[in-house]
Amino acid sequence: MQIEVIRRGDSLWSIAQRYGVPVADIVRVNQLDPNAILVVGQAIVVPTVGAYHTVKPGESLWTIANQYKVTVAELQNVNHIANPSLIHPGMVLRIPVAARPTIESNAYLQPSNTPRETTLVQEVAPFLTYLSLFSYRAESSGNLVPLPDETALNALNSTNTVPMMVITNFANGTFSAEVAHAIFTDPAARNRLITSVLDIMGEKKYFSLNVDFEHIFPADREAYNDFLRELSGRVREQGHLISSALAPKASATQVGQWYEAHDYPAHGQIVDFVVLMTYEWGWSGGPPMAVAPIPQVRKVLDYAVSVIPPQKIMMGAPLYGYDWTLPYVKGGPFARSLSPRGAVQLAAQVGAAIEYDYTAQAPHFTYYDPAGKQHIVWFEDARSMQAKFNLIKEYGLRGISYWVLGNPFPENWSLLEANFQIKKYK
Repeated sequence: MQIEVIRRGDSLWSIAQRYGVPVADIVRVNQLDPNAILVVGQAIVVPTVGAYHTVKPGESLWTIANQYKVTVAELQNVNHIANPSLIHPGMVLRIPVAARPTIESNAYLQPSNTPRETTLVQEVAPFLTYLSLFSYRAESSGNLVPLPDETALNALNSTNTVPMMVITNFANGTFSAEVAHAIFTDPAARNRLITSVLDIMGEKKYFSLNVDFEHIFPADREAYNDFLRELSGRVREQGHLISSALAPKASATQVGQWYEAHDYPAHGQIVDFVVLMTYEWGWSGGPPMAVAPIPQVRKVLDYAVSVIPPQKIMMGAPLYGYDWTLPYVKGGPFARSLSPRGAVQLAAQVGAAIEYDYTAQAPHFTYYDPAGKQHIVWFEDARSMQAKFNLIKEYGLRGISYWVLGNPFPENWSLLEANFQIKKYK
């Protein structure tokens, strides 16, 4: 699989000729309209055997081989290079197919019991280990608010992807520290919640559990750990896996109510795996920037792998972007969310060229709306996702977890399959 960035004058036909593949194959893996306008700077994937790399200044065969996890000798052989020092910027090298590591993959879905949900679940199931249904909301009493998950669960029955139940302390539009505190400190509420979780998992045949308690009082850090210990023991007794969602911390001393009660070392010991929420640096109410910039993600991973075994870490990745109106004013209107496909379609509509930030490893573009106001859009594309896949390989992580399904991004799934074998439990 090759990532190709659209240049001025490109067409699907010229790209197909460049790589010797049928136009229909490019259309299929990217789910493109054959008559759609290609946007300068747009990244698509081309279904080739192996990949291609354009040599950049300062690169050597050794650095390129290391990037793609192949040997220098393999690069020399497949490209008929006798002298490895005789490569130059602009030279296109074919990269041999490397063994795909096996990982687990997860995606969150906010179910609604609509007919479209069946199609959506069955389309992405081949690429997922787990489908996490978000969420059963815990109340202070320990009761759980029902979730309309029947359609999604029924759709999963004909696939080899397993469902993951998600419980949260979400209430009144946000995560509630008060709800979490009540459950942690009231033995009756805690027991009621755990019993309800196990009943639902058994009744609806959930394979695993994800605990996503956020914005917890810092003073409840140990109480949360104790709750997880009790919950994990009872969940495992029933033969289920358990995981937790963790805020993106770059150190043990990171302050703030979103971070302090999330004890990375403890979670790494207590649960089977963790999901790092490595996104939302660029968020709808904040200043414009990439949603999941690679330098910030890397800082979180550096800390995480120092206290949690890498094979227990799933790195989070966003399936969306944001469109901010400029100038950004704190407390002003929130940016609107849009899918990766929607971002490209918007760029085509407004005649914008897509640029790429090589530090953040993320695409973006600017445009003016009919009212004359300038906008900036940051989103995800094949290049930004490949950068995240490279981190998974580099750190030897358990896998990747996507937030959230329902945003069209077909290139991601083709690229995921090209990079990894996805573990299945059935």
